[in-house]
Amino acid sequence: MTGTTPQEDLGMLIGQLGRSLQDELFTTLAEQGHDQVRPRHGTVLAFLPPDGARATDLARRAGQHKQIVGVIVDELVKLGYVRREPDPTDRRAKLIVPTEHGLDEIAKARATLARIEQRHREDLGEDTYRAFKTALAHITRSQRAWRPGAHR
Repeated sequence: MTGTTPQEDLGMLIGQLGRSLQDELFTTLAEQGHDQVRPRHGTVLAFLPPDGARATDLARRAGQHKQIVGVIVDELVKLGYVRREPDPTDRRAKLIVPTEHGLDEIAKARATLARIEQRHREDLGEDTYRAFKTALAHITRSQRAWRPGAHR
């Protein structure tokens, strides 16, 4: 009989999945020349478009506080993955823009994640995998909305 044991509740399963994905992703990135990037840096890099974004927009997309994003951006600036530039639409604001090194990491991370997804798609079959992702996205949106006024 398959299924979850009493110890494998949703939180535990999602946590185990997330940690295993991060382990594979960041091990692969380290092998590809990005050994200084850490899972917390994904809070910025995963949501950063090539032309940059404001920290407030990154925080909203990632579902994190602006202060946390600011600390991570500081780390990424020191590591050479991003730089701060004036926002051409509002000189008082700054854009977080990926450097060439950052763009390389983003491309390699996306390619690695695509390979991981393809492996699972092949394992489960296209229809089951698509249904799984649809259900997971729905559960994620539903959970994010647990508190009135929460971001969906």
